[in-house]
Amino acid sequence: MAATSAASIRSRRRARRVALSQILDSTRAKAAVGAVVALLATVGIILPGVGGGDQNPSPAPEGTVAEAPPGESTAAGLEESEVAGIAAVLAAIDSEEPLPYDEDGQTFQNRESLLPAHPIGYYREYTVETSGSPDRGARRLVIGEAGETYYTADHYASFTRIDPGDFPR
Repeated sequence: MAATSAASIRSRRRARRVALSQILDSTRAKAAVGAVVALLATVGIILPGVGGGDQNPSPAPEGTVAEAPPGESTAAGLEESEVAGIAAVLAAIDSEEPLPYDEDGQTFQNRESLLPAHPIGYYREYTVETSGSPDRGARRLVIGEAGETYYTADHYASFTRIDPGDFPR
């Protein structure tokens, strides 16, 4: 019964993704998303220096990619559960263990255009466990072919570039 339930959940998730994909494939939806992303990128570029002071790289303002200050661990400022989840995913990737979700290791298409532009297939995405979430949750790692690694806690609205070496495995 548990297998049927899990298969049913996966089937419903796939159906939701297909429906969302069909909506987002329309020209009008793409134009609207593009306008929102452009607006968020503009706000992220203009406003970061306005508030002064806070050097904490996480969470990144929506529509941006944050970098840790030189010499500071990229794990600084993340919740303990985030650090543990990132470390677990990196360890599973390093040891080539099976990952818990079918979507893990799949192509990340960078539709938000927040990460540096590369051909489709350059980035792979992985689920970072979100405790208490009934599904995959919002946390992801996105890893490029050259090893650059990004973390998002808000399902791709913003990213923080991390150094995998800062996460003990």
